Amino acid sequence: MGRSTFRKAFGVIFVLFFLLFNYSPLVRGIKGIPNQIQIFEGDIKTLNFGIPLPLRIDGDNVDVLKFNGNTLKDQHIYKAGQPLDIQPMNRGNVSLNFKLLGLFTIKQMKVMVNPVKYIHPGGSSIGVSLYTKGALLVGAAEVYDKTGIAHNPALDAGLRPGDIINKVNGTQIKNAQHLSDLVNTIKYQNLELEILRGNYIFSTNIIPVEDYHDGKYRLGMWVRDSTAGVGTLTFYDHEKNHFGALGHAITDVDTGTTLLIKDGKIMQSKIIDIKQGERGNPGELKAAFSNKQKVIGNIVKNTKYGIYGKMNKTFNPSALGEPLPICYQHDVKIGPAKILSTIDEEGIKEFDVEIIKLNNQDIASSKGMVIEIVDPLLIKRTGGIVQGMSGSPIIQNGKIVGAITHVFVNDPKKGYGIFIEWMINESNAIIN
Repeated sequence: MGRSTFRKAFGVIFVLFFLLFNYSPLVRGIKGIPNQIQIFEGDIKTLNFGIPLPLRIDGDNVDVLKFNGNTLKDQHIYKAGQPLDIQPMNRGNVSLNFKLLGLFTIKQMKVMVNPVKYIHPGGSSIGVSLYTKGALLVGAAEVYDKTGIAHNPALDAGLRPGDIINKVNGTQIKNAQHLSDLVNTIKYQNLELEILRGNYIFSTNIIPVEDYHDGKYRLGMWVRDSTAGVGTLTFYDHEKNHFGALGHAITDVDTGTTLLIKDGKIMQSKIIDIKQGERGNPGELKAAFSNKQKVIGNIVKNTKYGIYGKMNKTFNPSALGEPLPICYQHDVKIGPAKILSTIDEEGIKEFDVEIIKLNNQDIASSKGMVIEIVDPLLIKRTGGIVQGMSGSPIIQNGKIVGAITHVFVNDPKKGYGIFIEWMINESNAIIN
């Protein structure tokens, strides 16, 4: 066999070995064990490595966990072919190394032991009113001067839909009307704009054009500074007076931009009609609310994982029912569950769903699980998941496991849900 032929044969064998190794049930099973888990005090987490060989466990905080009833002070070696129960002894964090035969690291894991967290489940319909920072650019338009020549100041300045006009000549923009007033005070002078584009801040210059229609100076842009809509309250944390809702961001209807808010409020709303969901045509809960109705909370931030804020002192959580413990994602099971939602004037109701898929995650996402509506009444009334139900809490085995976030356009009975731990983490990080 020549050297070239040998290399080719070796390469083929190596690739086959690599594929067999990485895609074997054994290796896939190990990869399926999470890199990070959170456990409540009093709970037990069971791992199954399924390897008929000795396994050594090393950890940096030996007083936090027990393994099959023993601490790492007492025992390091375990049988990897048998289930391994991890039981908390104290609160704290532990970094673990699992070594096959005491030599080869097959899994690294961080375990966090926390006290049991109780929150009030939501389910009530809420009106949401947001005011953005600065003025959000939603479109560009031509401006005709006195001679009839068309100008595109916004486009010439490199602006595009989704940009936020934050400052003009160093002055913070309060809203769309404030921007217009400043432009017409300064008039034809060259203006320096501070622009927010996603997480990027930059400056650009623009020259207003005097509109021949009315003599006002314009920048050739359409802007917006507020929005309103309907959603569902997910939870109320009575210990910290925090709330979370929706499970996904509020975005601008024209640009798809996540709105950077200055302030906002949630208030009681009343369902007045239902547009049923159909394949290819999402339904909608239609509700009425206004600033004259009871404001129950103030929004602190709008994020990819929902809106969060603090409830007013007058808020009474008794309508939400008793607090329930939350459930971390690795304890959520495929199978029956409930959602709490409001679809009529009778208030919060419980509906049957099935959790049909889980996407265990190390980083936050609004698509952690797939649920299917199986409740005959809800299907009859709404056709499945409709707009306005986002944020409806998902309950399984008496614990809050997540919230509805999105509907499948081609199958309104199905949709995504976010794990509740991401919403709790987001709430604590933002408001603290």
